[in-house]
Amino acid sequence: MSTLAVKACGMTSAIGLDAPSSCAALRARLDNFQETRFISRDGDWILGAEVPLPQPWRGAERMVQMLAGPIEECIAAADGDGGAIPILVCLPEKARSGRFEQLEDRIWAGVDKVLGQRHHKSSRSYAYGQVGGVVALSDARELIASGTKEVIVAGVDTFLVAETLRGLSAQDRLLTESNSNGFIAGEAGAAVLLSGSRDGLRLRGIGFGAEEATITAGKPMRANGLVKAMSDALQEAGLTYEDLSYRIADLSGEQYYFREAALAQARLWRGKRDPEEVWHPCDGMGHTGAAVIPICLGVGLMAHRKGYAPGPVVMVHASHDDGRRAAMILEGVN
Repeated sequence: MSTLAVKACGMTSAIGLDAPSSCAALRARLDNFQETRFISRDGDWILGAEVPLPQPWRGAERMVQMLAGPIEECIAAADGDGGAIPILVCLPEKARSGRFEQLEDRIWAGVDKVLGQRHHKSSRSYAYGQVGGVVALSDARELIASGTKEVIVAGVDTFLVAETLRGLSAQDRLLTESNSNGFIAGEAGAAVLLSGSRDGLRLRGIGFGAEEATITAGKPMRANGLVKAMSDALQEAGLTYEDLSYRIADLSGEQYYFREAALAQARLWRGKRDPEEVWHPCDGMGHTGAAVIPICLGVGLMAHRKGYAPGPVVMVHASHDDGRRAAMILEGVN
C-alpha cells in the first residue's frame, strides 16, 4: 500500500478564518454559538455557529467563499501549481432539504476562480455528507499510488439555511431550550493537502461499515456499522484498539451518536489500559456536515505539529444519518 500523509491544512470556521486560529480556538474551548434569526417549531430561537465572513454572501456563493480560503492555504504549502493538483471536494448529500440547486457546478466554478485556471481533470465531488471525506481520502490514496504527487481533499457545508433548519426542527434534531437532545447547526469549509511523504500525519488504515439501526429507524442499535468500520481500519493498520492514543469524531450533541461511539468502544476495547481521549470539533464549530473529516484531519495534524496530541496514533470516525459509517487510523511521524 502506498504511503499517504497529511502535509498541510486549511479551515474557515465559526471560530477562525484559517487553520491556526480555528485549531487554537478549539484547544481553548471557545465557540461562536449565537441565536439565529430562525425560530424552531416550539417557538425557541435556534442557535447557530455562523462563519464571520467579511461580506454577507448567501447561498452557494457563501459556500464557495468558505471553501476558497482553505484551498488557498493548502496550495500555499504545496510543491506544485494549484492547477496540477487534483481537488476532491466533499459536499452535502443530495437528499438534504435546502441544498442549493446546481451546487456542484457552482462550487467548481468557484474553485476555478480561486485557482485562476480550470481544475485538474482528476478532480471530483462527493455528495456523501459526513463520511464523504473518508471516501475521498481512499480515492486520494489511489491517486498517489498511481503517481500523482499531491492531492487536496476539501469539504464545505452549511446547515444555516431556512429550509434545512425547518426540516431539522420538525424532526427535533436541533438543540434548543425545549430540546436538549440535539445539535447546533454550523457551517464550515476545510481542506487538507496530501502527499506521498512519510512525514506529517500518515494514513495507516481505512474502514467502512453500514448501520441498519439508523437514528430514524427505531431499531435496537448495537453499533455494528461503526464497529466494522473501526475494526477494518485497525486491521489494515496492523493495530489493536489499545494502540490508539486518542480519537477525533464528528459527534455533535445527539445522544444517539454518543451512545453509538461509546458502544463501539465497549465492543472493541479489551480493558488493558484506560480509554483514550475523544475530541469532537463540533463542540466549538457546531455541526459542520461534509466539512467535518477535513476539519478532523486538520485538527490532528495541528496537534501533532504543535506537540499537544495525547500520542502518535489517532482514529478519526464519522457516522451519517443514512447508516454509512467510516473510520481511519493515522499516525503522526516526524
